[in-house]
Amino acid sequence: MPSAPAVQVLAAAVKTAKTAAIAHPYLSVISVVIVIYLTHSYLAYSRLRHFPGPALARWTRIPWIIWHASGQVHLKLRDISETYGPLAVAAPGVLVTSDVELMRRMAAPRSTYQRNIWYMAFRFNPDKDHIGCERDGEAHTQRKMKLAPGYSGREIVGLEDKIDANIAALIKLVESSYLSVPTETKAFDLAQKIQYLTADSIGDIAFGGPIGFLQTDSDMYDYLKTSAEGFPFFNMLSLFPWLMHIMALDFVKKYLPSTKDTVGMGPIMRLAQETVEKRYPPKEGELHQDMLGSWIRHGLTKDEAMSETVLQILAGAETTATAIRMILFHIYTNPRVLSKLRAELRAARPSSPVTNAEAANLPYLQAVIKEAIRICPPITGDMLKDVPPEGDTYHRMFIPGGTVIGFSMVGMLVDKKTFGEDADTFRPERFLEGAIDDQVLQTRNAVVDAAFGHGRWRCLGKNIAQMELNKVIPEIIRAFDFTVVYPEHPFKSYNAGVQIQWDMFMRATRYEDGHLS
Repeated sequence: MPSAPAVQVLAAAVKTAKTAAIAHPYLSVISVVIVIYLTHSYLAYSRLRHFPGPALARWTRIPWIIWHASGQVHLKLRDISETYGPLAVAAPGVLVTSDVELMRRMAAPRSTYQRNIWYMAFRFNPDKDHIGCERDGEAHTQRKMKLAPGYSGREIVGLEDKIDANIAALIKLVESSYLSVPTETKAFDLAQKIQYLTADSIGDIAFGGPIGFLQTDSDMYDYLKTSAEGFPFFNMLSLFPWLMHIMALDFVKKYLPSTKDTVGMGPIMRLAQETVEKRYPPKEGELHQDMLGSWIRHGLTKDEAMSETVLQILAGAETTATAIRMILFHIYTNPRVLSKLRAELRAARPSSPVTNAEAANLPYLQAVIKEAIRICPPITGDMLKDVPPEGDTYHRMFIPGGTVIGFSMVGMLVDKKTFGEDADTFRPERFLEGAIDDQVLQTRNAVVDAAFGHGRWRCLGKNIAQMELNKVIPEIIRAFDFTVVYPEHPFKSYNAGVQIQWDMFMRATRYEDGHLS
């Protein structure tokens, strides 16, 4: 129920609007709109007035929209967390948290928090949900049970071999076309080549063969370019998710990506459709030991398989590429780190290509991976959740039911209380300090792990992504030395819930050290 002051404000506003409408009838519509807007703003402010936050953001969503449009919203939310604390107002009716414990509580299996309508903006098909946007808790749980065995990797025969083959294709491409010599520099965009790798790897896992980005050394169908342009659109659409109802109209659908398109997402959607069509209905005795085969065996429908395959490629390729880029960037711009990694490889003498199990037992490599993800998490979207109708209590402060809570991933990962006074700097050693049972070390590991989500909303692709990181980093540092071509502007980036990065121009030379082979 609105508070007494809120009711009084509403009554006064209505009285003023009536007076204006009588004196100037043509202003009646404008007056009503203004009254509704001001009343809504006041009620939103009043409900959360006991939480700190930027003054203007308490009254209007304009700052919220500007932050997202800037491509730097993750940094603004970090600033809010640092200035106002781990739970603060970011927009009318919206709180943002950098508290990992609150995130875990919201994501717990029996939690009554639910995904906000924000998630609807990330539908590829306005009529169909995938695991990333399903809001119904029970439906999400049921679909996750069908998808999880495939994503675990245990039901995909030759999974490591597929990843190895695509890493080898990347190394061959750089060696054959982009190696520099003392008399000539061949600058190339490493960000682009890494995305070729992750897109081909996901395609190999999903379709039984790479799509062909590395083989052709090209952005086939302008897919990667189109997806990079699409993420900002979906990000802005998430601020106005009611528009999804308009996009579901037939006359609007014809302008959305389609399997009939010759560029962009269309050809990839068509490839997914053709692959799925071949598998449905499942033939008796037919056993495909790949991702789609696992999904079919666990009861995924044809329509669900189509949606999940497109999601796997679009989201998986972009996020894993970001992680690889940032790991490599920080390794090659920190000679001390590169030297220690190579020393660890010399001492361990892992096989070539390195196995996932071997890489998982290289402590400094794992520390480097965690630190790069901490400094630049691949996913930084708002991930808005609805507080249950009965409300909740956080550190003795009541959160009214219907409030929306978003997440500051960067704010959580650069928290000085958790990671030390140098939390803004790249220092992998922070994950090796203290005994294995040290509480500080355990907390740091757990917080970075939360970058992949938690509980019922944990990222299903984490295991495969981790495997790819474990394998690609040792193979790259065995093969090449990279130097940044333009150190004053090493790469460009735009945050649209995921990190979009480009123009990471590098100079590659062979690394000659037989002890690492």
